[in-house]
Amino acid sequence: MGRIRVLVVDDHRIFAEALAAALAAEPDVEVGAAGSGAAAERALERAAVEGRAFDVVLIDADLGAEGAASAGVRARPGPDAADAARRRPAPAVPPPRHPVGPPVAQSGGRQVDLLRPGGRGTEPARSDVYRADQLRAAPAAPDGITLLARVRRAHPGLRAVVLAAADDPHRAARALHAGATGWVAKESSLARLLSVVRGVLRDETHLPPALLTGVIRELTTARRDRTESERLVDTLTPREKQILRCMVAGLGRQAVAERLYLSPHTVRTHMQNVLGKLGVHSTLAAVAVARRAGVSPAEPALPAPPSVATAVDRT
Repeated sequence: MGRIRVLVVDDHRIFAEALAAALAAEPDVEVGAAGSGAAAERALERAAVEGRAFDVVLIDADLGAEGAASAGVRARPGPDAADAARRRPAPAVPPPRHPVGPPVAQSGGRQVDLLRPGGRGTEPARSDVYRADQLRAAPAAPDGITLLARVRRAHPGLRAVVLAAADDPHRAARALHAGATGWVAKESSLARLLSVVRGVLRDETHLPPALLTGVIRELTTARRDRTESERLVDTLTPREKQILRCMVAGLGRQAVAERLYLSPHTVRTHMQNVLGKLGVHSTLAAVAVARRAGVSPAEPALPAPPSVATAVDRT
């Protein structure tokens, strides 16, 4: 085997750089590092284009966890937020509360309200204050396991190992389902990590012994849920399965009616039948059952060919 190309993906920079340096000390290992999911995807794509594809990616299970926690606190206004603020008569923020009253000053024997428009103390208009409905939160970055699934779909030959701060059978089962072939605790030794990296390249799956029983239980439960979901979906008629696939694709009643050339009333009846046969009470729950059963979303509709009348008009 030639040199092993490894990409470390972790948003804790000190940890990522230290791990990359330790791995690079091995004579047969070449290492890259990425501090975010987006950076990792760019690095993988660039390496593949250059003919130097990575063999193994090491992904932090908690990737982006701290950023996601702070994203709800710091929101960024959209590009048109300032214009919208000027057009709306409502104030951006409530007026400041004063325990006694607004500050005043003596000017020529009279009192001047320093906060009143026209007063000498009038505060300048602030362009960085926006109302809550004008703020747009930055899109959340994928967590480590979601990123793992994405890069495995984009690079099928890539082996993926999860680096975890704590053993969690549920998350480990998710990682295996997403395409991981290894789960390593961050407190493990470098020798252990190298053993896993070399093992996954031999198509081995590596899990800590303490996780094995829990992961098997999780996978068994998931399989049982999938089997039950498949049984429920099999009770649907072919037309109801079409309706369900459209629901999985996120289509509303009118869109389904147009797609299948049915009346909205007929679609509503079919949807009610689907919910009843699946034993659920909402479209969201029906989609969850469909996903567990492996039902794929309906394909996007092809644009309708131009009619004869349209072709004549264009000529």
